[in-house]
Amino acid sequence: MRFVPSVLASVYRREGNTILIEVKLHDTRQLFNSLDPSPFIEKDLDDEAHRYIVDAVGEVRAHADKKIVVYLPADQVDTDDARSLPVAVQSYFAYRADHAAVLLAHTLREGFVALLIGLAFLGGCLTLREFAAPLLWPSVRNVVSEGLVILGWVAMWRPIDTFLYEWWPIRRQGSLLAQIAQMPIEVRPR
Repeated sequence: MRFVPSVLASVYRREGNTILIEVKLHDTRQLFNSLDPSPFIEKDLDDEAHRYIVDAVGEVRAHADKKIVVYLPADQVDTDDARSLPVAVQSYFAYRADHAAVLLAHTLREGFVALLIGLAFLGGCLTLREFAAPLLWPSVRNVVSEGLVILGWVAMWRPIDTFLYEWWPIRRQGSLLAQIAQMPIEVRPR
C-alpha cells in the first residue's frame, strides 16, 4: 500500500491555535516500512510518510502548536496497533533525532581531525617553501613557492567546508526530528 498524504503541502487545517498535520490511512501498516522485520512499535516509517511529516512540520512556523492526526477506518481505531501508533511514531522520530546528534558529533570530530591534518600540511608546505626557495633558480622559485602556498591552502578546504557549511543542516534536521518526536499524535476515525 502506498502512503497518501491527506492534504496538499501548503494547506493545513487548524483546531483552535493548533495546526494539524493530517495523514489518512487505510491501515496502520501503511505508515511503516513493510520490509522492516522489527516489532510494530520499533518499525521504521515508510520513506514517503517520513518525508511528508518532516516536510509538513518544516513548513509550519517553528513555534506554532502542531499535532499529527492519523485517520484510520473506524473499525481499526480501537486495535492494538492503532493504540500503539503514537508511541511508535514518536519513538521512530526520537531515534532519528538521536541518530542526527551522533552524525553531528561524528561530522564535527572528523572536521577537527581534518583541521589538524590541514594545518600540519599547510605548515609543512610553508616550511618547505622557506627552505626550498633559496635553492631554486629564480625563474622556478616563484612557481614552486606559490604552488606550495596554494597546495597548503587547498588542504584546508575540507575543514573549512565542515565548520562553515556541513554541520548546521545536520543540526537543523536533528532539531526538527526532535520537535516531531515531542509532538502530540492522535488517531481518529475517518
